[in-house]
Amino acid sequence: MALKRASAKTPAFFMHGNRDFLIGAGFARATGLKLLRDPARVDLYGTPALLMHGDTLCTDDREYQAFRAMVREPAWQRATLARPIAERLALAGELRERSEAAKEGKSMEIMDVTPATVDQAFAATGRALLIHGHTHRPARHVHHVGGRECVRWVLPDWYESGGYLEATPGGIRAVTI
Repeated sequence: MALKRASAKTPAFFMHGNRDFLIGAGFARATGLKLLRDPARVDLYGTPALLMHGDTLCTDDREYQAFRAMVREPAWQRATLARPIAERLALAGELRERSEAAKEGKSMEIMDVTPATVDQAFAATGRALLIHGHTHRPARHVHHVGGRECVRWVLPDWYESGGYLEATPGGIRAVTI
């Protein structure tokens, strides 16, 4: 498998998103990826950073938060994984359709991060750098929390925007493919 060969040469990590929450240790072994907790505290060339999927920052989207709580529940996951693959694929399609339909009726503000929740993440972790996805509205945001400047980078989606963040000893920059 190409991913396993690549991850043997360059460490590769995976954090669950809003639709791949059933990926587990078997996938990690098969691909060589290391699963990251959400949130994950990391060191980027001497800068303490917080990596998050980002969906937990969207606390005003109560409907999505209820969905997230349901699908992250271990009992729900066990029951889902016990179903035949055809049923799981049908369920995945149904959940995707419901998600897309629900987004049509929501404002962008509801589906974006809640600023107070972002500030709480900075304050609770002591980190001044946060990198997340989920909203897929790529940008660099500056927050002022507890008298200090904090930076939040939002990752682009990989399938439309075609970009990523590059962290080097010189800092972080957005790269467009």
